[in-house]
Amino acid sequence: MKVITTINEMQNEILKHKELGMSIGFVPTMGFLHEGHLTLISKARKENDVVVVSIFVNPLQFGPKEDFSTYPRDFDRDRALAEGEKVDYLFYPSVEEMYPREPSVKVMVQERTDVLCGKSRPGHFDGVATVITKLFHIMMPTRAYFGKKDAQQVAVIDGLISDFNFPVHLIPVDIVREKDGLAKSSRNVNLLAEEREQAPIIYKSLQTAKKAIDDGEINPAVLTTMIKELITSESNGEIDYVEILSYPFLKPLEKIEGSLIIAVAVKFSKVRLIDNIMIQID
Repeated sequence: MKVITTINEMQNEILKHKELGMSIGFVPTMGFLHEGHLTLISKARKENDVVVVSIFVNPLQFGPKEDFSTYPRDFDRDRALAEGEKVDYLFYPSVEEMYPREPSVKVMVQERTDVLCGKSRPGHFDGVATVITKLFHIMMPTRAYFGKKDAQQVAVIDGLISDFNFPVHLIPVDIVREKDGLAKSSRNVNLLAEEREQAPIIYKSLQTAKKAIDDGEINPAVLTTMIKELITSESNGEIDYVEILSYPFLKPLEKIEGSLIIAVAVKFSKVRLIDNIMIQID
């Protein structure tokens, strides 16, 4: 595995492989890799000739009160994990390398952002779309892999690829969970012991809602109330949102139908957890 820190070197390496007709699998991350990331990398390894993982904590997607400076980082550990998954290239640029000056052009996302996490994080997905645009131009990937845990991000990237005509196949990958159902996240390490015991109620509430749908419930309001009551009764977490929307367009639903997402965000003392399930109603 080769670690690359500059854009020019990364592009030159990619171009050599592209000229040979090789497929490029790309996994963008912000580091502090966990099993969820490794699942993305493993899938990319199976489906491509060359696998590139980027590690870049992108300042453009953090608000002024968010955790950019405290976001967990451990490059040596990440490098060892990437090597274990037989990654070919690890792209590890500095902020100065990615943004040597104030950008003169940024991507502005106009749809799919006024709900879920985007509602309370104005500008966040502009930052995501801007850095992914840069990374797509650097990597020129055949396929790009994103986890479904950040389902709104997947929806935004789906729109970015479609609207900007990127020749990239978006590959969403299922959420990886702990044995008790908690979605794996770099931020889980910030949960207090009591909060870690309570956190699985998030997924349990989603599963309860899915069962209600399977049993015939079609009213989104009934389902969101059910989820809120479960989380409130079995945890000290503060509910940020519970939303049921069409997917990937993220529009409100009057009744349960079509392709949809049930998504939840809950704030604990030091961390905010998100989770979701996607359902297809034929």
